[in-house]
Amino acid sequence: MVRKKRSEATGGEESSEGQSSSGGGRGGAQAPPSRGGGRGGAQAPPSSGGGRGGAQAPPSSGGGRPGPPVQQQYPPLQQGGGRGAGQQGGRGWGPSQPQQGGRGGYSGGPQGGAPFQPQQGGRGGYAGGPQGHGGYSPQGGMAAPPQFGALPTGYQGRGQPPPMQVPQPRAVGVGGGFTGGPGGPPLPELHQAKAPALSSPAVAQQLQQLAIEPQEAPSQAIAPVSSKSLRFPLRPGKGKNGTKCVVKANHFFAELPDKDLHQYDVSISPEGTSRGVNRAVIAELVKLYRLSHLGNRLPAYDGRKSLYTAGPLPFATREFSITLIDEDDGTGAPRRERQFRVVIKFAARADLHHLGMFLQGKQADAPQEALQVLDIVLRELPTKNYTPVGRSFYNPSLGKRQTLGEGLESWRGFYQSIRPTQMGLSLNIGKHTDFSFVVIKKALRGVKVEVTHRGNMRRKYRIFGLTSQATRELTFPVDERGTIKSVVQYFQETYGFVIQNTHWPCLQVGSQQRPNFLPMEVCKIVEGQRYSKRLNERQITALLKVTCQRPYDREMDILKTVRANAYDKDDYAKEFGIKISDKLAAVEARVLPAPWLKYHETGKEKDCLPQVGQWNMMNKKMVNGGTVNNWMCINFSRNVQESVARGFCHELAQMCAVSGMAFRLEPVLPAYQARPDQVERALKTRYQEALTRLQGRELDLLIVILPDNNGPLYGDLKRICETDLGLVSQCCLTKHVFKMNKQYLANVALKINVKVGGRNTVLIDALSRRIPVVSDEPTIIFGADVTHPHPGEDSSPSIAAVVASQDWPEITKYAGLVCAQAHRQELIQDLYKVWQDPQKGTMTGGMVKDLLRSFHKATGQKPSRIIFYRDGVSEGQFYQVLLYELDAIRKACASLEPNYQPRVTFVVVQKRHHTRLFANNHNDRRTIDRSGNILPGTVVDSKICHPTEFDFYLCSHAGIQGTSRPAHYHVLWDENNFSADGLQSLTNNLCYTYARCTRSVSIVPPAYYAHLAAFRARFYMEPDNSDSGSLSSGAAAGRGAGTGVRPTRAQGGNAAAVRPLPSLKDNVKRVMFYC
Repeated sequence: MVRKKRSEATGGEESSEGQSSSGGGRGGAQAPPSRGGGRGGAQAPPSSGGGRGGAQAPPSSGGGRPGPPVQQQYPPLQQGGGRGAGQQGGRGWGPSQPQQGGRGGYSGGPQGGAPFQPQQGGRGGYAGGPQGHGGYSPQGGMAAPPQFGALPTGYQGRGQPPPMQVPQPRAVGVGGGFTGGPGGPPLPELHQAKAPALSSPAVAQQLQQLAIEPQEAPSQAIAPVSSKSLRFPLRPGKGKNGTKCVVKANHFFAELPDKDLHQYDVSISPEGTSRGVNRAVIAELVKLYRLSHLGNRLPAYDGRKSLYTAGPLPFATREFSITLIDEDDGTGAPRRERQFRVVIKFAARADLHHLGMFLQGKQADAPQEALQVLDIVLRELPTKNYTPVGRSFYNPSLGKRQTLGEGLESWRGFYQSIRPTQMGLSLNIGKHTDFSFVVIKKALRGVKVEVTHRGNMRRKYRIFGLTSQATRELTFPVDERGTIKSVVQYFQETYGFVIQNTHWPCLQVGSQQRPNFLPMEVCKIVEGQRYSKRLNERQITALLKVTCQRPYDREMDILKTVRANAYDKDDYAKEFGIKISDKLAAVEARVLPAPWLKYHETGKEKDCLPQVGQWNMMNKKMVNGGTVNNWMCINFSRNVQESVARGFCHELAQMCAVSGMAFRLEPVLPAYQARPDQVERALKTRYQEALTRLQGRELDLLIVILPDNNGPLYGDLKRICETDLGLVSQCCLTKHVFKMNKQYLANVALKINVKVGGRNTVLIDALSRRIPVVSDEPTIIFGADVTHPHPGEDSSPSIAAVVASQDWPEITKYAGLVCAQAHRQELIQDLYKVWQDPQKGTMTGGMVKDLLRSFHKATGQKPSRIIFYRDGVSEGQFYQVLLYELDAIRKACASLEPNYQPRVTFVVVQKRHHTRLFANNHNDRRTIDRSGNILPGTVVDSKICHPTEFDFYLCSHAGIQGTSRPAHYHVLWDENNFSADGLQSLTNNLCYTYARCTRSVSIVPPAYYAHLAAFRARFYMEPDNSDSGSLSSGAAAGRGAGTGVRPTRAQGGNAAAVRPLPSLKDNVKRVMFYC
């Protein structure tokens, strides 16, 4: 492995001499104003950016450390204050305000040997007006000017090295003094700002230099390619907050073998065979030649191109000839023989020494090759004994089969994966029964069948489709002369089989070009196939009953699986020297305290301390009640009479008022009964009638009563309201209308309040500015998610959603934007985008830019910190997602203001993992909740976590039924220098601010909201008759967010063309419409 040599720059040293190789120190005495921001130069000229004093203070009063004069001279810059106006005004995000100072511009500086760029450099001072705050430069300064589109380097501030260990270009840390001179001439307002240069693919190849090359007229941001030199932040120590306890995790210690592992390339011809056939070939080869040619080695095979052994084989390259013989079909005909040529060639050694160094924290790179070998070895035996699907294994012996109805049944299975952790190697084993893992009992399209009319020869086929004609009508050519014969006649003459149901269609198991017909009655579904289509509601309910296991039962099942697998007797584990513990790992954990919540002063209870992750609204009022002056109700349920609908709406309105909202009890129009098949007509007609009655005032809310089984009605209604009428709505099912339960009404009131712009509760620590990192500077918190079509759908777009907080310091309101993008595209394409407008020229936009502007409009402040919670990313996508999306965030910020670069913390949130945490003593009521799960707030950052990187497991919610799944948080980038306690407490506390219920939730709310918004956006697409669903985890050019792509099916089922989603109305974007 060849790597580029790292630079020795450390950044943030206290340098008194402003030399270009000193790496961003505290400034030099007579440095020119264009050098990047240190702690000030005593004799910097007025144009170098503001100081902490008044805008026109003498330029010589700064407090920089003296140093010898710098010889190089650069042209002075005239970039001044932020939102200030008049003679000291600079660039801002809004109208000029004459009596306010603002953030200074970024004065340019040399880029550590790169060409001088006069408009980029270190952080400048605050020039501004009489109330200007003066110069602000992080101690240590910026090691280099930010290059928008590339990953930031020295921008860690406070003299700290960046968490990613990428080489840093050196630059001087001098610039704005503590007391600076007046700002330069006013700069253009935001809409006049020039779009920053975009990155090109070359940025990934030059990460060490962190430079970019401009690209002509790109249509969107281009994703850099992953680089192995990229480093995620190291763990900043372990957390200490909370009550210590011990939990058990379904991780089993794996002793690292001391044998040399050898990798061999395998070539099997003819090529194109399935993995199952490949395995059969190698199994036959090992059976025949293990003792004679393989040196008595028992190799592990991945089913494709690689074979691994514990020690070398007696040869470097060898060719084998293998014959596979088909099963006897019982007809006496000779069995088919298939010949295969196998070439095994030495490729490499997998050195386990480096894996040991990595596990001890002495090596940064995880040796993926060695981990892959061990994973393949431990999968060999289960692959032979069970039905493998991905990383999981299924077999009826693992648990009773459960019928789901309509031809489906569920099988129990287990998941297995080798993982590097702080305790060493661990084997993560979990029970598995899921939506994606059910097996087939009756014929369905796309599944395998085997024929029954040829004795013991059970040849297998995959169903392509059904014939449009009955079996008795089907004919086909049987020879080259074109002799035509019917299917019925052919089966009777060839096999002596009389088809009884000639009126049934045949299964089509060939292709359109070469059809092959099989009568249904000669086919049997091959057992154990995965069903990847969408389940209906009845099947989902049945599956949830099967999968719901109390923690103690799940723990016992996992231990039973480990004993059944008998890893201590596994021939492959013995061969490779791997030893697996049969006990769950005991892990040190802490239970974080619940936060105090603030409610309105007029309520009997003005604050609240949740107990075991829950509380209620009794004697409390919403901290900021929304206003609903004008509302109406439409009833689409035939079972709900007009009087019942009127009474329900009255009760709901009263509950909203009692809870703290300003809610008028009488509607604009009486409740209206409408037919479900006329939803658009009813909505638009009634909406226009209401507007006529209101005479220019707005309709605040629509209450809708839906049938319990409403099909596409809900989706159609939300699409029309949110993208056409600009109206927020609250839907209620018929069963709840009749019950009129007070708890239900209270929960609905919470949802209505945030939909009309209110707040339900706020963290007391947020109001009193006691949240570390977040409370000291304006901070915006993002949540992002991408939901993908169900695996059975091959053309529908993926939906991306991004939400962002719109209040500070409260951090409870989140605006949301959605867009569609290419099928199964995980990278969010519309975070930042560029397009050409015929009149305005180059335009920039995207979801991050729009949400930053809305934050500024709502708070009057520019966020100086960004915390980005990203949901739905697997470990294999970490590098790609970080490089692309952090790059897009940087570009979006720079497009608002050329050198605006808030500090970013990028955290991946994972729920689709297989780690479960169990109480150490299931009978100790002090350590479990009512469901038998661990207590909410339980956090783990040791033993089962990454050996060196900043990650943790957090179970922030109380269990309801089944076994709680902790969320896994992994920090990929951290310029805000969070401590372990700081980020863990922030994340846990935010989980108590979820708007839709009075319970803490399982993942941090911004990520949760993004998932809800993405799911909602699926309704904005045109109706689809397919049975595709949605699973969480190319962009169209256009301005702003709320746009995306929608596929038009091309020949062959590919999504060849895309169309934008309808845009959300502006008043809908501003509120939490997705709740």
